[in-house]
Amino acid sequence: MAKSKKALAVIGAAYGDEGKGLMTDKLVWESGAGLVVRTNGGAQAGHTVTTPDGKRHVFSHIGSGALAGARTHLSKYFVAHPMFFLAERERVMTLGGEVGVSADPRAIVTTPFDILINQIVEESRGTARHGSCGMGFGETIERNLRFDLALTVADLGGSLLGMVSKLERIRRDWVPARLLALGIPEIPERFRAILKDDGIMRGFLDDCGAFRDAVNVMNDADIGDGAVFEGAQGLLLDQDYGAFPHVTRSNTGVLNMAAVAREAGIDTIEATYATRAYTTRHGAGPLAHDGDDMNFAAIVDPTNIHNDWQGTIRAAPLDLDVLASAIRHDMARADGVTLLASVAVSCLDQVDKAASIYVGGARRALSVDALPDAVTRATGLAVSAVSEGPSRANVSGVRMAVAA
Repeated sequence: MAKSKKALAVIGAAYGDEGKGLMTDKLVWESGAGLVVRTNGGAQAGHTVTTPDGKRHVFSHIGSGALAGARTHLSKYFVAHPMFFLAERERVMTLGGEVGVSADPRAIVTTPFDILINQIVEESRGTARHGSCGMGFGETIERNLRFDLALTVADLGGSLLGMVSKLERIRRDWVPARLLALGIPEIPERFRAILKDDGIMRGFLDDCGAFRDAVNVMNDADIGDGAVFEGAQGLLLDQDYGAFPHVTRSNTGVLNMAAVAREAGIDTIEATYATRAYTTRHGAGPLAHDGDDMNFAAIVDPTNIHNDWQGTIRAAPLDLDVLASAIRHDMARADGVTLLASVAVSCLDQVDKAASIYVGGARRALSVDALPDAVTRATGLAVSAVSEGPSRANVSGVRMAVAA
């Protein structure tokens, strides 16, 4: 009889920015896990880890367990971005983190032309923006639906001539055709020179070569026991569950994790659904109770500063019914694996003695100490971790299984 295999997991239960980096770092540190597996998203992720001695990094490609010593694996659902990977690798190396990275050969790759399309289209929407980060994530997925234009990690190890030929077809044929399909018949003047710039093409090819040299190709099937699966974004941004079109082009919860687990022969996922003690959203789209009084929270968020693509982060009281519905929906998608779930609540240190929540459609005030019990009553899940600060030293109550 084959030995059972288990993975730990961290899943955002809202719109991202729930503390996934913090919880991943904590899980790796406590469990001794040697590998963090990125199961969705790409370079647009921003998972913040602050170590107890003050080192800080916002992770995008590399898993948030790197400063706790874990290697990273980019699964078949990850969108690799060679143009951004190398700088992050150097930064993590400078901080003394683990920079060993592997990638499934099916993981797809972003090109400069995907970024270009993304930014042209999002800019054209004016006040009706979808909330994109402008990094080409969704456009990469769209292009890769075309077999003749697809670019994967496996392709980076192939013929340079073949790569150049494919990139030229993307630049010459795909960009104008895609823009036309999106209602933009002519490329705006300020983007034309970028499209024609051969230096950008050469730089991208150099980045791809460096990515290939730094990243080992490994099939998802070879993931071992005790890995930590790290999700990106959050359940309310899931492409099948969130409020379209203000979603990410990705499944943000357990669905991808279960598929990777089945390939790897992992039969149990122990998932932590992360939420702040309040709710935030960075980017356009609906936010329950947006505009409500937030005087009960002293929000400190150096990661999500104002930017031209997503604007200023918004905050609202935590709606426990929304939280519970999202988690229930996600848990039903753990096809083929046993799912054990709990909830982590972050940012309790940023909430006054009386926190505000919504439950049953009504706003209520309750003590910070009572918030975990309220979350448990709403979700039916134990609160396995709470954080009262930015580092793993500020997280308490994590119940862990030791990795084999």
